Amino acid sequence: MTANLRSYDQLFIGGRWRQPSTSERIAVISPHSEQPIAHVPSAGPADVDAAVAAARDAFDNGPWPRLSPQDRMQKVEALASIYGRHIDEMADLITAQMGSPRSFSRLGQAAGAASMIHLALATARDFPWVERRRGVLGEAQLHRTPVGVVGAIVPWNVPQCLIMPKLIPALIAGCTVVIKPAPETPLDALWLAEMIEKIELPEGVVSVIPGGPDVGEALVRHPGVDKIAFTGSSATGRRIAALCGEQLKRVSLELGGKSAAIVLDDADITKTVTGLKTAGLMNNGQACVAQTRILVSQRRHDELVEALADMMSTLAVGDPSDERTDIGPLVAQRQQQRVQDYIRSGQQQGARVVVGGADSPAPRGWYVRPTLFTDAENGMRIAREEIFGPVLTVLTYADEDDAIRIANDSDYGLAGSVWTADTAHGLEIAARVRTGTYGINMYMLDISTPFGGFKHSGIGREFGPEGLDEYVELQSVACNGKLPPLPR
Repeated sequence: MTANLRSYDQLFIGGRWRQPSTSERIAVISPHSEQPIAHVPSAGPADVDAAVAAARDAFDNGPWPRLSPQDRMQKVEALASIYGRHIDEMADLITAQMGSPRSFSRLGQAAGAASMIHLALATARDFPWVERRRGVLGEAQLHRTPVGVVGAIVPWNVPQCLIMPKLIPALIAGCTVVIKPAPETPLDALWLAEMIEKIELPEGVVSVIPGGPDVGEALVRHPGVDKIAFTGSSATGRRIAALCGEQLKRVSLELGGKSAAIVLDDADITKTVTGLKTAGLMNNGQACVAQTRILVSQRRHDELVEALADMMSTLAVGDPSDERTDIGPLVAQRQQQRVQDYIRSGQQQGARVVVGGADSPAPRGWYVRPTLFTDAENGMRIAREEIFGPVLTVLTYADEDDAIRIANDSDYGLAGSVWTADTAHGLEIAARVRTGTYGINMYMLDISTPFGGFKHSGIGREFGPEGLDEYVELQSVACNGKLPPLPR
C-alpha cells in the first residue's frame, strides 16, 4: 500500500490529530476490486462538538479572523505550493477510492483542485475588502468581514474540487472551517489535512471529520456553526436548507442537475459527439453538470444517434488506473444498482436502448455499461431524474422553441449547452434557458466564473468574487463627519 493510501487512526480536529471519541471505523472500498483499501475513524457526536468548539474559539478569540487578508493569503499560498507537488498522487488516490478514470483524475480532479486554490488567491487580491461609498448622510465605509464558523459538507464524486471552493475562500475571508468528507472518499481529505498541518495555521482553524449522514446532520444542527456550504443531492439539500432556515443560519447549496444539450440543425455532428463524450460522460457520468438529455430535431436525429452509438460502443470500460480507460466503475454497489434500475425503468417506460443495457459488463467491480436511449419522452424517469452514471437519453424536438421548452421542462437548472455553427445564435439560445451555467459547442466548468444553479439545483455560487462573497458579511459604517483616508 502506497503512503497516500495508508489508513488513519486519528481525526484532524482544530489542527491537531486526536483520538476519535468512538471505535467506529469506515472501510474505504475499491469500486474496481470490491476490496477494502484503507480504514479511517468515523467521527461521533463528541468529535463534531470538539471540532466546532475549536473552530468557534479560534474565530471568536484567536488571531485568524484578525489577520489581514494578505497575511491569510500567504498561508494559503504555502498550501498551494505543497499541494502542487502532489498532483499525480492525489489523482491516483481519488481514482483508487471512487473509480474516476486516471486521465480524468489528473485534469478534472487533482489539477483542477490545485487551480482552484490559485484562482481563489487571484480573486482575493482584487477583492474590495474595504470600500468607500457616498451615502445620503455623507461618506460611508463598507467592510467585508468573515461569516464565522463554516461547516463544509462534500460528496464523493469530485471530492477535492468540491472542498476547495469552500475551504479556500472561507480561509482567505477569515473564517474557521470544519470539513465533513463523504464516507466513500475520506482519504484525500485527511491527506489534505496533513498538508494543512504543515502550513501551521493557528489552532482551531481547520478540522476534518469523516462520517456518514449523522455527522453531517450534527454539523448542520450545531448552534456554534454560522454557515453551511453543501454539495450533494437536492433531497439532502432541502433537508439542510430547512434546518438552516430554522436557525437563520447562512447556507449555500450546490445540488443536482439534469442538463440538456440542444443540438441545432446546423451543428457539426462529428464535433458535437466528440464534445459530448466529455460533456455527457465525464467521471463515469458521475457529474452534476453532465449533459445527459440530448435534444435533436427529427431531421438530424438518426445521424446523431448513429454517431453517439458509434462513440459509446467503442469506449474502453475497465480498470480506472489504466490510462486507456474511458469509463471506470461507479463509486459503490448501491450506485451501480441504482443506475441499472434506471436503465430498466427506461426500457419499461418505452424508451429504446441503442447501446448498453442493465447487465453488468464485468464479473467484478461496480461497472455499468455506457447506455444510450432514444425514442424517449421528457416525462420519463430517465429524462427527469439525475441518474449519475454513464447513461445518455436522446429526445426529439419539433423546432427551436420546442427545444427550449423541453430544456426548461425540468426541476433542475444547473448546466446546459447548445451545439451550433452560429455562436451568436448560441448566445441567444443560452439566454432563454433557465440554468446557472451554459456552454456553446462544449461544456466544461470554467472555474474562474461563478458556478451554481437555478431551481432545485441550489442556492448561491462558487468561484470568482461571487464565491468569495459567500463567506463574508457586509458591514456598513456611517460617520457624522469626514472619514480618514483609506490606508494604501
